Amino acid sequence: MRTEERAESSRERESVWSSIAERLTQDIASGQHPAGARLPTENMLAQRFGANRHTVRRALSSLAARGLVRMVQGSGTYVEDFAMDVALGRRTRLSASLGLSGMDGALRVMARLHLRATVEIARALALPARSRVLQLDVLGEGNGRPVLFSRRWFPLPRFEGLADGIEQSGSITQAFAALGVSDYTRRESRIAAMLPDERVAHALLQPAQRPVLQVNSVNVDVQGVPIEYAVAWFAGDRITLTVQHEE
Repeated sequence: MRTEERAESSRERESVWSSIAERLTQDIASGQHPAGARLPTENMLAQRFGANRHTVRRALSSLAARGLVRMVQGSGTYVEDFAMDVALGRRTRLSASLGLSGMDGALRVMARLHLRATVEIARALALPARSRVLQLDVLGEGNGRPVLFSRRWFPLPRFEGLADGIEQSGSITQAFAALGVSDYTRRESRIAAMLPDERVAHALLQPAQRPVLQVNSVNVDVQGVPIEYAVAWFAGDRITLTVQHEE
């Protein structure tokens, strides 16, 4: 077989198993296969999709790697019980949402950078143009699996040590408290569904073709001063966002 033919054959095989994985992911997200349910056998799935068992097994392995299913030797493949309801209210805290969902989790700082605020960031934080801000890329995990990826901005020099505080505690709330912010509230949230860019898809361990929920938010301290502007992307097939109008 010529090199070009082998490459084309490889691309076709990858297209088949990734298509099967996508269809099964949609079935799980829609509730056709609820949490804890056993998926059809590999033979049954092979017949359904007109593929061989090796291709089906590769698709299932990709779902297992993303934490959507677990493969039990000699028993079958089961849908993971992994979904959480994130409340968007005045005092939204990821740790509280995780606790209500029966999960343990924390935030991890993936990157940090000092820069000059863009017009958008300066407006959100009520800062003069080109003020110095701290930019953090933060990954939120539940039971060791990615729940959200966010890019956040904080005024400097007020929050100079915030990144270290988050890394030590796994919590923005605790890091704020260590810097004198005893309480804060969410002033606004804007929600949109969209396709993620490569950076977000990679962080959430999902294909770039699957939509995410993007939430733009501004948090303020007890004096009403903006202390954080955040853009967060939630894995759409693992999250329900509930907007709380009153607290």
